[in-house]
Amino acid sequence: MFNYRTTFNIVQNQSEENRIWLKVYDKGVPADIECNEGKPYDFLKYSAANVPDRTAVVFFNYKLTYRELKERTDSFASFLRTLGVNKGDKVAIDLPNCPQYIIAFQAINKIGAVVAQISPTYFEVEIDRIIGDSESKVLIIFDDLIPRIEGTIKKFPKLLVIATRIEDYLAFPLNSLYKLQRKRNKKYVEIPEKFRKFTEHTAFTGQAEENNDPSSLAVLQYTGGTTGIPKGAMLTNKNLVCNTIQSVATLPGQGFGKDVMLSVIPFFHVFGMTIAMNFPIRIGGTMVLQPKPDIEGIFKLIKKYHPTFFPGVPTLYAGILLNKEIQNVDMKSVQYCISGSASLPVEIIEKWDKITGGHLVEGYGLTEASPVTHVNPLFGKIKAGSIGIPVPSTNAKIVDLENGTKEMPVGSEGELIIKGPQVMQGYYKNLEETKATIRDGWLYTGDIAKMDQEGYFFIVDRKKDIIIVGGFNVYPREVEEILYQNPKIKEAAAVGVKDATHGEVVKAFVVLKDGESATEQEIKDFFQGKIAKFKIPRSVEFRKDLPKTLVGKILRRELREEKSNPVNQ
Repeated sequence: MFNYRTTFNIVQNQSEENRIWLKVYDKGVPADIECNEGKPYDFLKYSAANVPDRTAVVFFNYKLTYRELKERTDSFASFLRTLGVNKGDKVAIDLPNCPQYIIAFQAINKIGAVVAQISPTYFEVEIDRIIGDSESKVLIIFDDLIPRIEGTIKKFPKLLVIATRIEDYLAFPLNSLYKLQRKRNKKYVEIPEKFRKFTEHTAFTGQAEENNDPSSLAVLQYTGGTTGIPKGAMLTNKNLVCNTIQSVATLPGQGFGKDVMLSVIPFFHVFGMTIAMNFPIRIGGTMVLQPKPDIEGIFKLIKKYHPTFFPGVPTLYAGILLNKEIQNVDMKSVQYCISGSASLPVEIIEKWDKITGGHLVEGYGLTEASPVTHVNPLFGKIKAGSIGIPVPSTNAKIVDLENGTKEMPVGSEGELIIKGPQVMQGYYKNLEETKATIRDGWLYTGDIAKMDQEGYFFIVDRKKDIIIVGGFNVYPREVEEILYQNPKIKEAAAVGVKDATHGEVVKAFVVLKDGESATEQEIKDFFQGKIAKFKIPRSVEFRKDLPKTLVGKILRRELREEKSNPVNQ
């Protein structure tokens, strides 16, 4: 069995008497951890040294052992060095889950450069914001996404683009068949000559010098926070390493080099990066990748590879349970499931446990905490509606909503604040927001919560206006900016409304200009090609006016809470 103490020391660095939740920890879960690894790349080095021949990555019909994964990572690191990428330089990754993502992430981390995360669902305006704010020197992207960055290349002429194809990491004959199919369907994108190709790295040896500074910035993970304007949460090597070890520590007695992880949640999301990529590499596990969360594809992977660990989001688990094909799939291999990014209904937990016999528990985290801060015990008491208890070396408390300085008594509502080694360094180039979010080492989450007498936490509401669609953040301001681009619209607001499948979806409230008329579909169509599909309003309600404060600020919360009466105009 994997022994934590061989790789990091257990220390008591916080007052246990204030952490009442320690009493309900699963047996073997330590109160505190100390991280000895300097950076995520050290996880790969450790696994490559101890289980070199174990399969690290499975991608359709292609496999990489840990030895091969490290070799490719090292050669790509050398490739980046020859392109002038140095410590502290930003390299944007715009890829779905694929071997290229893992190789690029680990190589960037090895040489001390910084990963700027971009979702492949983003369009030009969203990509431009991140490239511009992060000052990225390089962009790594799939070939079929190249049409989306034509304007980006013009805006940032010094940006170096490295393009890759999905067939670069498919084995014969699937690689040839996939290429042929894309050409036949006229979906094959030619890579411009001025771009570099991902495959060029194979010509280099892995001699690039390592960066061994745990305090170095490792990732810029963009989040809208309370304002809706994307900000780069600065996650250091220490943040990422410690949060991975904290997560591993919640599974006592974990075997090294044994588990198979179904890595479906996207790596470009902080939850996927930590739990679906760094976690399995840390324990020498096998990552079975899928670029998109396709239910039928997931069933095929479960049948073939018998994963033991399957992290996900509520909408993914709900979709699997609702699919009729589940009756033909043996789910018994799936032992552990941690759900994050949105509230997990009790019905899903109960049904999942019956079908798999495994453990599905709800956790909690946020971008600014790398992201995991809480999780329900895998083997202990699970409370309906609870996000669980803080992970090792994490403190949490509830404070008053007005000033955030007075700790609230057990059972009382207030703002949830968190302290631990996973808390970010701050927001990139945004000292004002950093000071508002991190005070005396405490991360103010913006979530209204309460804690019971055993230390279980419950999220009651959000101070923030963030809408969480299937585990992904949507910031109202992003949606509203596009609504206001429509010449027919006078006023607009976007809010989240409950949805049985996605947890929440976007709803737009619109006031048209005098004399104008529009249909719901017309407003939705206006978003096409401007913003990721999951951010497009699922419904549009036309109103004569919108509720406002005395100074004219639209009251989104009132719109969320009221029983809407559509007004036809």
